Amino acid sequence: MTEKATFGAGCFWGIESAFRKFKGVVSTTVGYSGGHLKNPTYEDVCTDRTGHAEVVQIEYDPSQVSYEELLDLFWQIHDPTTLNRQGPDIGTQYRSAIFFHNPEQKAAVEISKEKLQRSGRYKKPIATEITPASEFYRAEEYHQQYFEKRGVSGDKFW
Repeated sequence: MTEKATFGAGCFWGIESAFRKFKGVVSTTVGYSGGHLKNPTYEDVCTDRTGHAEVVQIEYDPSQVSYEELLDLFWQIHDPTTLNRQGPDIGTQYRSAIFFHNPEQKAAVEISKEKLQRSGRYKKPIATEITPASEFYRAEEYHQQYFEKRGVSGDKFW
């Protein structure tokens, strides 16, 4: 049996690439979550007026990888202290966000975030949004496995 995890950490191309390579990840789908517009398109989300974040929804096998291990990768592949920005990408759609799917995930996220904040790795507070999973809208097909379709490893993007 598989479970779902949903993360936003800037442009979804790079985060999808990072998670696709992780042992225990069965599949990844990029899309939009956390907004108010039904069935948003990429163009809609890019207006920064829909409230959606670019996210990757991960289907994983908990017998091979724990949610906590997925969280560890999430924290490593982006700067969770920047509000609505990752690298050159600016806007609420690029926010650091975790959309939890059940109470156990919520508890794991809160523990993981607190541990990271106390670690001293970051001087600024962690700005990652932590909210219940909401409607997930699959992004257009050309965004799915974007780097793989173009023969790019994606490693330099995270």
